[in-house]
Amino acid sequence: MTTRSRGRSRRIEPSQTAKPTDAARAMDSLRRIVHALRVATGASERAFGLSGVQLFVLRQLSAKSGQSLSELAARTRTTQSSISELVARLVRNGLVIRSPSSQDRRRAELSLSAAGEAVLVNAPETVQEKLLRGFESLDEPRQQTLADSLESWLASSGLDDVAPALFFEQSSSTA
Repeated sequence: MTTRSRGRSRRIEPSQTAKPTDAARAMDSLRRIVHALRVATGASERAFGLSGVQLFVLRQLSAKSGQSLSELAARTRTTQSSISELVARLVRNGLVIRSPSSQDRRRAELSLSAAGEAVLVNAPETVQEKLLRGFESLDEPRQQTLADSLESWLASSGLDDVAPALFFEQSSSTA
């Protein structure tokens, strides 16, 4: 097949016009997710001085005040250790309040401060929220297939031992 571009002819190989392979589709899907996360994080850092994941955590706290760290980890679909450092940073920055529970003084409750609420007034929906909503819109068998397939792909790639981290959030061990 030949095409003309700016007066020049060039030959297009059949592989360039063929339907993308499943591997290309999967890699392109990952690239689109990573790109969306990177662009959104850059925009939220410029607009609010916060990463996309920090906005996501604030939004999850706004949905239900008084959550414990483990409840917030469940809402954000991550581990308590992953979310702990990020919450500590949000507390230091005055966006989240950590206070002892009135029912159980050993339990800390998390809530948004007035400054945290003010940030969310103009904050857009995060990519993480969109991804979770999209995932939850799939029927249960498709959710399970997707999760199983991603785990299998990581294992086949030798990446199953890489610890999951929050998207584009630097921990103190990597900062």
